[in-house]
Amino acid sequence: MTHTYSIGIDIGGTNTDMGLVRDDGAIINRSNIPTNAYIDLQPYIRDMMACINKMMDESNVESIEGIGIGAPNGNFYTGCVDNAPNLTIKGVLNFEQEIHHYMDVPVVLSNDANAAAYGEMVYGGAKGMKHFIMFTLGTGVGSGIVIDGKLVHGSTGAAGELGHSILIPNGRRCTCGRNGCLETYTSARGIVQTYFELKGTPVSADIDSKAIGDMANQGDPVALKTWETVADQLGLAMANSVNFSAPEAIFLMGGPTKVGDPLLKPLQKAFDKYLLNIFAGSCKIHMSQLKANEVAILGAAALIKMKE
Repeated sequence: MTHTYSIGIDIGGTNTDMGLVRDDGAIINRSNIPTNAYIDLQPYIRDMMACINKMMDESNVESIEGIGIGAPNGNFYTGCVDNAPNLTIKGVLNFEQEIHHYMDVPVVLSNDANAAAYGEMVYGGAKGMKHFIMFTLGTGVGSGIVIDGKLVHGSTGAAGELGHSILIPNGRRCTCGRNGCLETYTSARGIVQTYFELKGTPVSADIDSKAIGDMANQGDPVALKTWETVADQLGLAMANSVNFSAPEAIFLMGGPTKVGDPLLKPLQKAFDKYLLNIFAGSCKIHMSQLKANEVAILGAAALIKMKE
């Protein structure tokens, strides 16, 4: 059987992870460079392309179908990363143009949550689905929306920012500059803040969302109440998202989702409570079926399928 290959690149504020991906979803080679070691785009792209060529040489792969990139503030329409606050390389960065100086292949760029959603559809649990939403919980809260088998980008390329839907007007201050966004309550940082608010003590750096998950699974009442609170908030946001796209499923991924029952049981209850009755039973909640250490690369590589 003859395989085809693509490159998936996950650009984070600290590291840039790259993988050579076979068409069946196997990552056959990986590499990385430190994103925060660069302040100019050209040397960053030069070193990135050197890694790609090395991976291809090591794996005896002569050609690729394209390069997919998941990045903060990634714009599908322009091929640019637009003023991402967590990158040391500042400004509007034209990745597509710069990569074409080295390799004449399709380059597709989108934000990291969109890439995760598309990866789930091509390689994961959403395979065969035409309508679903992905929520990614981590440092922030991202989302990707698929309708009629197509990733929603909207008129600006920035559609699907459900993490910045205002959940509680005049609530917690968000990094976006507004108050009360979903992200401020259901991100890893938001979960920690809720725990200490319920506990009635100042926030301590010694406890993270994983520790709160471990405590909940050991029966700690404040930790359990924290996850119930988070589940109610996330369940409300998920139920609201069903109203505009009527998905057949909502997928969850990210560190906080690994807690299991302390989150997932009250989440299902909250989702059912807030869901409009005409959608009852039509939308299932699923965990991502992609491995945590592979989803970003697979998601980025899957973006190439949008060119087909």
